[in-house]
Amino acid sequence: MPKGSLELTNARREEIISACEKLYQTMSFKEITLKDIAGATSFTRTSIYNYFQTKEEIFLALMQKEYEHWTAELDAMASDYTTMSVESFSSMLAHSLEKRSMLLKLLSMNLFDMEVNSRPECLVDFKRAYGASIEAVRGCLVKFFPDMDAKAQQGFLYAFMPFLYGIYPYTTVSAKQRQAMSDAGLNFVYMSVYDIAFNCIRTLLGSK
Repeated sequence: MPKGSLELTNARREEIISACEKLYQTMSFKEITLKDIAGATSFTRTSIYNYFQTKEEIFLALMQKEYEHWTAELDAMASDYTTMSVESFSSMLAHSLEKRSMLLKLLSMNLFDMEVNSRPECLVDFKRAYGASIEAVRGCLVKFFPDMDAKAQQGFLYAFMPFLYGIYPYTTVSAKQRQAMSDAGLNFVYMSVYDIAFNCIRTLLGSK
């Protein structure tokens, strides 16, 4: 880690992550290189290695940032509301995912390879953010559905969290993919992030 203040280190890390995020809006993971990311920052490719050693570490940090933002919104939801119906909670949780298109896109990637190519300390930081998001969802369940026991909460989480990995490819479809669906004779129903998330959450909560 280069010498300097913690503020400078954090600012440069954030600049690298933001550059990666901007590139990922128009390029694929495979297309993006460390050279591309460096070119979108104010410093050199060599300097990037002071903060991240692989492209995967940068993407993992971007996903960590997305989880942190989502967790903050979930915590605010639990803090701002006293009670919430199944319909209202399903709607608000679905809307929170609707705002996190970058997180959903990242989740559709091969997370296993990203983790394998990241240093343990980077992986631990990411897992903390991921774990915090799980606890934020659990916190909402505890507050708004006090009749749910620990087993029911765990059942919801083990269905809902893996479900997130499939939202992006189900709701973001290219013209080429649409044509292939048509040519294959598949009557695929296209849904928005909100609609597919709301239906899942509402179904998991049942009639509570």
